[in-house]
Amino acid sequence: MIDINLIRNNAPLVKENIKKKFQDEKLKLVDEVKDFDEQARKLKQDIDQKRNERKTKSDQIGLLMKNKEIEQANSIKVEVTKINAEIEESEKVLEELNQKINERMLVIPNIMDPSVPIGEDDSKNVELERFGEPFVPDYEIPYHADICEAVGGLDKESAGRTSGEGFYYLLGDVARLHEAMLAYARDYMIENGFEYCIPPFLIHSDVVTGVMSFPEMDAMMYKIENEDLYLIGTSEHSMIGRFKGQIIPEEKLPICLTSYSPCFRKEKGAHGIEERGLYRVHQFEKQEMIVLCKPEDEMAFYNKMLMLTVNFFRSLDVPVRTLECCSGDLADLKVKSCDVEAWSPRQKKYFEVGSCSTLGDAQSRRLQIRAKGKDKNYLVTTLNNTVVATPRGLIGVIENNYQKDGSILIPKVLQKYMGGKTKIEKK
Repeated sequence: MIDINLIRNNAPLVKENIKKKFQDEKLKLVDEVKDFDEQARKLKQDIDQKRNERKTKSDQIGLLMKNKEIEQANSIKVEVTKINAEIEESEKVLEELNQKINERMLVIPNIMDPSVPIGEDDSKNVELERFGEPFVPDYEIPYHADICEAVGGLDKESAGRTSGEGFYYLLGDVARLHEAMLAYARDYMIENGFEYCIPPFLIHSDVVTGVMSFPEMDAMMYKIENEDLYLIGTSEHSMIGRFKGQIIPEEKLPICLTSYSPCFRKEKGAHGIEERGLYRVHQFEKQEMIVLCKPEDEMAFYNKMLMLTVNFFRSLDVPVRTLECCSGDLADLKVKSCDVEAWSPRQKKYFEVGSCSTLGDAQSRRLQIRAKGKDKNYLVTTLNNTVVATPRGLIGVIENNYQKDGSILIPKVLQKYMGGKTKIEKK
């Protein structure tokens, strides 16, 4: 959510930002907010004047009653009753206006960073840099689900019976490798100065709307029937929600946290061979990083967090690249975002394994998360980034470490989490 003062004082900037995101249907919202806001502010002034008038008349009543001027006091009481009714009616109208303003402000996109490339969709995203040499061996690499099944590590058929499409059983050493990646990600982030946290996996609707846009919520979130609870799609949701309504002493900033959680998402994406395996699933596990900081520290943390994910995958012998999200691919709350993509030697292309984003003060404005500065309180900046989401991250490790004999080499940094094992053999 943007600052309403931007609409009051610089509506053309807000409209230009909307155009750059190719969301022209939202242009009218700016004018509607401006109109409703002017009505609301005028009505608020009127209500305040009536309250002052009521106070003056109430004081008169007290004085008249004290002087036994009952008839005149009763006459003024009638006037006060009328003012009370007018105030009550005006407050209802004001509440309706504020609701209309809030509904529209929630869907007006955040102001993007000037560096964001302009483009209609993800086909216009811009490659920034590659890390590690993409390699294609001289032998065929099977589809990742077939590799996992060949080593006795995957059972999707049984998951289809118990849970339906988009679920899976991981077994044996593949399951161990999956958990080894998460354990390593936890320790990696702790070593880089982030505090480890396991958050709630269900959150209230006011937290959901505080951290993401409604279209995202509707497309992603599973709701618990008859309860105000949603399963999280990422731990970012509950991690940022932890600070809802809080005033944080400035000296405690930055707050750097890394969190583990299972994640649940409704979307399945396009159908086809790449979706029959573990790439798009309803349930996965994730190690996330979250930062709350001063506005002036935003880009330093953005760049640091992005490189943490790059270096994490490079330590797993997985080549990666960074891809700047263009305006049309940028979620409405985000100021700037960059995807990390892992190399797939089977497909001979990169695929997304993480995303680093700064949201400016959009989330903190919605959730009222402030820092207590020396002179005044201010909204903090929030950033988030994936360390690893798996089994998607698992695909990158399996493909880039697959051997001609059907075995999978275990990256050196993960071997201690697998009892010293160096290889997963084909059964």
